[in-house]
Amino acid sequence: MSDLAVIDLDVTLNGAHIVQAASFGVPNGRSIAILGPNGAGKTTLVRALMGLGAGVATGRIAIGAVELIEQPAWQRVDHGLAYVPQSRRIFPSLTVDEHLTVAMRKGDGEHHWTREEVFRLFPNLEARRNVRGGLSGGEQQMLAIARALVSNPRLIILDEPTEGLSPAMVRRVMDVLQELKRKGISILLIEQDHRFATEIADEIYVLQAGRIVFHGNAADEANVRRAVEATFGFGSGNSAGDEQDSKAGGPGQGRGESRNH
Repeated sequence: MSDLAVIDLDVTLNGAHIVQAASFGVPNGRSIAILGPNGAGKTTLVRALMGLGAGVATGRIAIGAVELIEQPAWQRVDHGLAYVPQSRRIFPSLTVDEHLTVAMRKGDGEHHWTREEVFRLFPNLEARRNVRGGLSGGEQQMLAIARALVSNPRLIILDEPTEGLSPAMVRRVMDVLQELKRKGISILLIEQDHRFATEIADEIYVLQAGRIVFHGNAADEANVRRAVEATFGFGSGNSAGDEQDSKAGGPGQGRGESRNH
């Protein structure tokens, strides 16, 4: 059984055909990663899944037996989808506690996330629960994940959750996602770093120019690496993650962590 089934999804944005005939599924309790370079259509794809006004979407999106393609974003959340956007969307005018309060809902997941439980998962957020602004990039990402969890989802979608984080925070995000896997929460991970993705995902898809061009088992690292190299345009000695390292000084470091004010 798939928590999420996407069949022949097309997304047209401002007259451009951004996503073309995308089909994939996220089985119950499993983790799927979609890799692709900048401009591949990854964010347009996930915004279409969430009903966030990403152009005109046609095809089929279903969670369990519920068809979502015509439903607004809030109903998709009620049916068990949660979204951690690439931009995190943390509001400096709200405290950590207030972010969680706004996001709390009954949801459709089997695991009921309370405020206390997310604070056990993210103890430094509890220490800053009444703080407005001033969160580091890593703390903002932890809050974005915590906010998604308190909607009690059956599936969580994360759009490039390691972007801009230090290597230590990338490791922390990885640990959190592996803990969510152990709790049976389905994960759809959107990434550029194939090394991070293969640590989390059971299956890998590669998106290029709006089309899925590869699907394989994450454990088949050599096959995944070849697909990534072909798509990102790197030779056998480099990968998408390797280029990020050379620019940023370490795996997953990206632009470094900043604080919201």
